[in-house]
Amino acid sequence: MARLPRLTIPGYPHHIIQRGNNRQAIFGGSSDYELLLGLIDEHARKQHVAVHGYVLMSNHFHLLATPETEEGIPQMMQAVGRRYVRNFNLRHARTGTLWEGRYKSTLIQAERYLLACMVYMDLNPVRAGMVADPADYPWSSYQHYIGRRHDKLLTPHPLYWELGNTPFARDEAYGALVRAGISESEKQALTDSALRGWALGDPDYVADLQRRTDRRVAKVHAGRPPRTKKEQPVPN
Repeated sequence: MARLPRLTIPGYPHHIIQRGNNRQAIFGGSSDYELLLGLIDEHARKQHVAVHGYVLMSNHFHLLATPETEEGIPQMMQAVGRRYVRNFNLRHARTGTLWEGRYKSTLIQAERYLLACMVYMDLNPVRAGMVADPADYPWSSYQHYIGRRHDKLLTPHPLYWELGNTPFARDEAYGALVRAGISESEKQALTDSALRGWALGDPDYVADLQRRTDRRVAKVHAGRPPRTKKEQPVPN
């Protein structure tokens, strides 16, 4: 079966996942985390990609980003991936691949899933048992969004600005969202959509996306459509 091309449309938020090959660690220490974040920052700026959120886990990472051009995210991810692997291999005296194939990504409906996706990413270290409080994890965008530090990599999405009229109000509102968490069904939908490449949103959103691209944006059932009443065979 032919590989489904990634879906990339300018002006829409994309959830991106890159995994380590065979679940192996992709970081050997703090300097590797810092290197990857620096490369993402450099190439996001070059390719005009606004990064809204991220989390770097031990064997994979997530990004939430909106590109200005169709090639922005692919070119950013290609440059980041190649440079990071080259530097990682030199630092750790290794050879060969680091990534589990190409990165995975898809579009998500901002109004319905963008903040949920940010919460999902920020809670990843808690779900993995790495920390009890997401604020204690240094390799995600959470500390930025609760006012603990400023992260120059990040461009807050307009939906984040709508959480409050002041920085303090936004920090508190976002922290409350993370403490409330998301449902298991939302978590699964966010994971599956990115890994499988299908757009995540309500039917009107998906239909609007489909008008903007020749690539299928949602899974369709195999086989011919159900017959209408007029098409039903006449009994003998």
